[in-house]
Amino acid sequence: MTGSGVRIGLLPLYLALYDTASPEVRPRINGIYAQMADSLRDHGMDPVCVPICRVEEEFRTAVDTFEREEVCAVVTIHLAYSPSLQSIEALCRIRVPLIVLDTTVTADFGSGTEPDEIMYNHGIHGVQDMCNLLLRRGKKFFLEAGHFEQSDVLSRVGKLCMAASAAQRMRSARVGIVGQPFDGMGDFQIPFEELKDCIGMTVVPFPGERGGIIGNDQPESILAQSRINAEMERDLRDFEPISYDRNIHDRTVRAGLRLRDWIAEEKLTAFTVNFLAITRNSGFECVPFLEAGRQMAEGIGYAGEGDVLTAALIGALASIHPQTTFTEMFCPDWQGNTLFLSHMGEMNLRIAAGRPRLMEMDFPYTDAKNPMVAYGRYMPGIAVLVNLAPSAGGRFTLILSRVEVLDVKSEDKMADSIHGWIRPALPIAAFLKEYSLAGGTHHLAMVYGDVLDDLIPFGEMMGFDVKVIGRTRP
Repeated sequence: MTGSGVRIGLLPLYLALYDTASPEVRPRINGIYAQMADSLRDHGMDPVCVPICRVEEEFRTAVDTFEREEVCAVVTIHLAYSPSLQSIEALCRIRVPLIVLDTTVTADFGSGTEPDEIMYNHGIHGVQDMCNLLLRRGKKFFLEAGHFEQSDVLSRVGKLCMAASAAQRMRSARVGIVGQPFDGMGDFQIPFEELKDCIGMTVVPFPGERGGIIGNDQPESILAQSRINAEMERDLRDFEPISYDRNIHDRTVRAGLRLRDWIAEEKLTAFTVNFLAITRNSGFECVPFLEAGRQMAEGIGYAGEGDVLTAALIGALASIHPQTTFTEMFCPDWQGNTLFLSHMGEMNLRIAAGRPRLMEMDFPYTDAKNPMVAYGRYMPGIAVLVNLAPSAGGRFTLILSRVEVLDVKSEDKMADSIHGWIRPALPIAAFLKEYSLAGGTHHLAMVYGDVLDDLIPFGEMMGFDVKVIGRTRP
């Protein structure tokens, strides 16, 4: 039986000799396996369970099952000692993250323990045998140890599985792009074929002019207009209208729904729009900034200016941390020791402090018409800045830094913009120095929550170099 959590493979290890010499042990071993699987479900995982594995052929069959089921990680559990040469070839074939759960069923194994309990609690030396061989084979793995009920080991394993789920989404990302990457912005630009080879992501160009119930210059049916009206009513409920113009709102929603339909049709996990590509001949009347905010709130990745790499990153992070947004560091406040974050008209609307302000945006950059946007300030709280920086030799650096997003108690003259102020873990001069020395690009993600330690394994599972700014890594 499986649930709706993070889909993992659960690999139970055992020794064939015990089934021959002590068959009476097996019923309880089977029960322990079922108990462990249920406990993983209780911690948000959806384990694909296979028969208990003892010999090489059984391990091969289990790994084949996990591949067919497209699990995001494989979690091993030693139900007893298991000799590593039986499992090592199959383990080295596993292409998703390998997570070792080092646990046993009995929490109190002191001097009053019955000797028979040894049979049910000696898997740790099987872990030691296996991990030694994994290291000698150069096979990367993750490991967490502790009693499955009287410690937080399953929560720790769950976080690793969540990181593996995000890595799976990053590798399989389908990123739509409207236009081309902004001419001259070099920090995030990598040939799409190289991104496919290095990461696995696929870039899907917007096809340009085409029909549809929300296409430009197409006859509008009653059904289409009712859909537009319903979306406008939703906006008026969710946002605070400022100097409201229904015609501008209508074309904004029309552009947004066109984008939304394309995202659904292509099964995109992320997208990016170069605002300079939005012209009268582009298929959009105006830049769909408002829809970008809506899509981020629904867990779809987004980045500006044709940055497919950061869009894919945000889509991956948002799949496990819904309060993730695209942003940029705009201006330093040297005196206040803060950094001002902003962008043109896009933010994850989940993280707005209060109701965003719905208003017309002056758009002088192309001949496209002015859109309506939802301006807001980032809500206060703890967050992590995340940047994926291309580096030399075809490698990438995942830069992480814990920050505090600040509340605004006084007058906020930036109210008619996407904006907020953060205080990094270092003085801003030191932070900015470290960030640029690490190669940080000017596009980044901000993830709410004290989740820095949860994001480190995501980078490691992706094969990125990980740079933490502001503290020594554990």
